[in-house]
Amino acid sequence: MSAQNRRVQRILTVAVTTVALVGPVGVLAPAGAVTKSATQASTDRTSAAEARRVDRVPTPKLGWYDCYDTGAQCATVRLPLDYDHPNGPKTEVALLRRPAVDRAHRIGSLFVNPGGPGGSGVQIAQAAPYFLSPGLLGRFDIVGFDPRGTNFSDQVKCFTGNAPQARALKGFNNAFPVGKVEEKAAIVSAKNLGAACSRTGRPLAASMSTAEVARDMDVLRRAVGDRKLTFLGFSYGTYLGQVYANMFPDRLRAVTIDGVLDPVAWAGTPATASRPQTDRLRSADGAYKALVQMLKLCDRAGGQKCRFSPGDPVANYDLVANRMKKTPVLLPDPFGGPPFAFTYADLVASTLSGLYTPDGYAFIDAMLSNLIILTEPPAAAGSRFTTVDRSKMKRAFVVRLKAQEAKQAKQAPGFGFPYDNSIEAFTSVLCTDGLNPPDAASWPAAAAAADKRANYFGRLWAWSSVGCASKTWTARDEDAYRGPFNHRTASPILVVGSKWDPATNYAGAVKAASLLPNSRLLSSDNWGHTAYGTSACATSAIDTYLLTKALPAPGTHCHGDVQPFETS
Repeated sequence: MSAQNRRVQRILTVAVTTVALVGPVGVLAPAGAVTKSATQASTDRTSAAEARRVDRVPTPKLGWYDCYDTGAQCATVRLPLDYDHPNGPKTEVALLRRPAVDRAHRIGSLFVNPGGPGGSGVQIAQAAPYFLSPGLLGRFDIVGFDPRGTNFSDQVKCFTGNAPQARALKGFNNAFPVGKVEEKAAIVSAKNLGAACSRTGRPLAASMSTAEVARDMDVLRRAVGDRKLTFLGFSYGTYLGQVYANMFPDRLRAVTIDGVLDPVAWAGTPATASRPQTDRLRSADGAYKALVQMLKLCDRAGGQKCRFSPGDPVANYDLVANRMKKTPVLLPDPFGGPPFAFTYADLVASTLSGLYTPDGYAFIDAMLSNLIILTEPPAAAGSRFTTVDRSKMKRAFVVRLKAQEAKQAKQAPGFGFPYDNSIEAFTSVLCTDGLNPPDAASWPAAAAAADKRANYFGRLWAWSSVGCASKTWTARDEDAYRGPFNHRTASPILVVGSKWDPATNYAGAVKAASLLPNSRLLSSDNWGHTAYGTSACATSAIDTYLLTKALPAPGTHCHGDVQPFETS
């Protein structure tokens, strides 16, 4: 999710807090279909002010046309830049839908959002046949839209071109800054970014809060002919789902949020505003917890299944990390150029990349097994490995790195031609949604403190909000949603949390469920980021709820289909 660098952005999506594991409060509906007496009779209502904002916008007529491939349809719609002025300036929003296969039994539209912030709803809807179940594809039109300012919608643009952007953001050319020189460069680039988006990026940069996207989604819900919203949101998309649910609590049919962030931590409060947004979210704590558990499982599995198991894998990871803090590993360029440095920051970012997928343990094992040898002092290494051995190992290591990068390539920013606004898009949502400290110069101390609490990952996550320092990021959305996040909705919210999620900590799902009176928490021990598609149990429960509104039983815990080192 990092808004301040180019390499780590491909593997991050959203940060969440680690909070005390308190149980859900309020009345939870029994398993099965929800009754009117349990929900509708006590449903909170959309406020008069919010209803006035969105309901006076005429229902758009969507001119769908065939696009991309057989079965996909696209449209664009112009929506108010500011819903307080519905007849004022507009911004164009792009949509894609895949019509329901079983038209005779169509339920309606299922809106999907992949996260980010800044992920493409258009692209996830286009990819729906590859990850959604036949049941959902059969009964729903799958609809995705690119949130305002991002992707195929009108794009926020904070710089006048590629060259000014590259010069202004050159301090972001690493996964996260390590040491005073890199930190100083990152601070300069953060101030450049904040100033540019608050000047050149306006007015769109100040109109990209999640509340504005929720308003867009309510208008689009009408446009596709649905009386109430059906929604499946992942990662940052869970914040969109929660904001919509609290702004329009009586306009929901079924909402599932998977990979859930703590909304109070995301938005911030006056009491927490002095802490960087992505530090108080504490994704680092979840990533560190997942890494340690994975390394312990490696130790239990032994050398036949985990090559990094000899000795103490937890201590040996720290050994490798400390070596790389002192001396990066020089790796050969596969294209024949000069060797490039694989740094400590790259180690941490690559580890996080591996933690994002259920089978990423194999990549982490291979990476660490190579690095513990390649970082050995020359005298020690020479007794066991020849120069030829080490050269072959380096070449093989590069191949693995490139393969891992290819898995994440669809999220990787290009920073070339045409203009790439991914940093501006990410930051415009993050900074208009959440409160942050005033000065970017305070980030080094905060990041160091985060790293003491959650080793390795504390700095990475904390630095990803440095562009939001409020003295330089002055683009404000007076209609951003700040809470509360505890409205009773017409239909329950299915809240799905994965216990080893390295980005959206399981505690975020627990907190969200505790806030929403009409919600049900579904827990999963799957590995990777989000649960859908990684656990047959969780996937089936989500499908069932979206199709029938029947909830899983209270206290349901699902098992992930892929567990580290369980197969040879």
